[in-house]
Amino acid sequence: MTRVVLDLRELARAHRIELGAFPHLNASARATWLARMVQEHGSAHVFEAIAIQLADAGFSEAEVEVCRRFASEERHHGVLCGAVVESLGGEATTFVDSPTPVPRHGDVGSLEAVLRNLLSVSCLSETIAVSLIAAERAEMPEGPLRDLLTDLWSDEVGHARFGWGVVRARVPDLSVEGRSRLGAYLAVAFRHLEAHELSHLPLNAPHAGGAVLGLCSGSDARELFYETVETVIVPNLEALGLPAKRAWDGRASRS
Repeated sequence: MTRVVLDLRELARAHRIELGAFPHLNASARATWLARMVQEHGSAHVFEAIAIQLADAGFSEAEVEVCRRFASEERHHGVLCGAVVESLGGEATTFVDSPTPVPRHGDVGSLEAVLRNLLSVSCLSETIAVSLIAAERAEMPEGPLRDLLTDLWSDEVGHARFGWGVVRARVPDLSVEGRSRLGAYLAVAFRHLEAHELSHLPLNAPHAGGAVLGLCSGSDARELFYETVETVIVPNLEALGLPAKRAWDGRASRS
């Protein structure tokens, strides 16, 4: 896989914020926010790809433009996370893997293909992001970092709501066979979601006072991840007539 440089230093420095002195937390916080910078900035190409799929599936230009805006927001999120790195005395630059192509799902029609990706991205990943950021924000004291996190959280709420809205509106347009395939695809999406989230939520010991810089307990975050899937995502997908509980329970056994 090709490695490229992601350099957001110039943009990030324009958004630096004043943080208190927490020398015992700085190294961990810099690493955490640098990883978030990479993840957030890297999400932009996903929404750009979904925008193209929406257009191919006959969605309105307004809906396509919403996804393009989401891509811009994700890039800005990367800049804001980089600003935290810079504010902590680090540099908002690192090597990253070149983007992984977003699945085109050429084995199904254009509507079913984009619904698969919206399920995976908005209904699963972005809903988890909303839950985790909300918990982090609740523990963080008032101040510029909490304000920055609130901006990120607000945008992620919009990304999740958009996908849920499209899925609710358009799943009924699929054939019986299409809905069945979409239900089967959920097991694949759940398995990928779990692997991705756990890889970004290490079972680290909590940092004493770490909430002030957005450092959370990995075990608590994992518990919240599973709780969100099982009490929010699965029931809402079931309400759409999709076999989400069966897919979640069977995710490990699917090939």
